[in-house]
Parts: sequence; structure tokens; C-alpha cells
Amino acid sequence: MLSALHSPALRQPTAVEAAYGVTAQTLIAIVVAMQTAVEELEQALAAELDQHPLATTLRSAPGLGPVLAARVLAEIGDDPTRFTTAAGLRAFAGTAPVTRASGRSRYVKARKVRNKRLGDACHWWAFVTITKSAGARAHYDRRRAAGDHHNAALRNLANKLIGRLWWCLQHDETWNENTAWNIDIATPDPRTA
Repeated sequence: MLSALHSPALRQPTAVEAAYGVTAQTLIAIVVAMQTAVEELEQALAAELDQHPLATTLRSAPGLGPVLAARVLAEIGDDPTRFTTAAGLRAFAGTAPVTRASGRSRYVKARKVRNKRLGDACHWWAFVTITKSAGARAHYDRRRAAGDHHNAALRNLANKLIGRLWWCLQHDETWNENTAWNIDIATPDPRTA
């Protein structure tokens, strides 16, 4: 592969090659400047979020970094009486399924009327959480084994996450993996680790 890059290639006139070189350098400088600006914005966002009274609760949830936590907070709001039930918040986020039943037929589908920005944030939260939480991963794997497609399993996981977050916000408690997934996460034995 490397030898192919060292072999003779078609050439352009020297002025054209120099112009391409300047263009490439300029585009790389733009990408580097954008990357630096994004990092600075993320740091400023994290600093602002950390000053919010609900930041500790939000950031305690697995997978909610500063950007996703701020998105979730912005869409939910910080009024604890806004959503009186977890089901209301789940419907608002669009993670709660819609069931249509008539006679012997029953059909479950995704909710179309929802807060799309919160739904998107919950989707990414669920996606990240399957790598951050053993309980979330187990839940996702169970849904996949039951026949759910990837997005349906993520939506179901997001439904669980947003419901648990509602509970944490209502009771002003941080996230607890054991109670979130109704499991007893065993601590590893240091002699066998």
C-alpha cells in the first residue's frame, strides 16, 4: 500500500499543484480552528451547566455528559412541577410507545407527536449509555433478543432512562445503577481481579 503512494503518479502543472497545496493547508487550518472553537464552547457549556442546581443530578446519570445534559435540561426545563408523572415526560420526549388495539389485533409504534429535540437527545443518551452502564446494556440486549430492531431497542432504553431521570429529579437524588435497573451489581473481588 505504501509503495503505491511512492510510485510515479500523474502530475499537474507546478502552479496548479502549488494552488492545491495552499488550498489543502487553508482547509486544514479551518478544520483546526473549528475544532478549537468547539472545544472552547464545550468547556464554557460545562462551566455554565455545573452552576445549575440540577447539574449534579443530571450529570450523575450514565452517558449524560455536559452537552447532552444541557440539551435534556433545556428541553425538560427546571420546573419540578412541569411533569407530574414520568409517563407525561416520556410522552413529551416521544419515548413512550403508542399502542393501537382493536379486537384481537394489537400494534405498537413510535410516537410521532413529540419534542423532537428532546427525543433526539434521549436517543443519543441511550446510544451512549449502552457502553457506560451494565444495566443499560443488559436491558438493550434483552430487547434485541426479544426481536426489537436497534432503534426500537434504543427507544425502549431511552424510555427507561427518562423515567428514571424524572424520578431522580422529583426526589432530588443522584442516579443509582442498582435501583435504576433493579439489579444487584456485584463488586469485583480484589483477590480475583
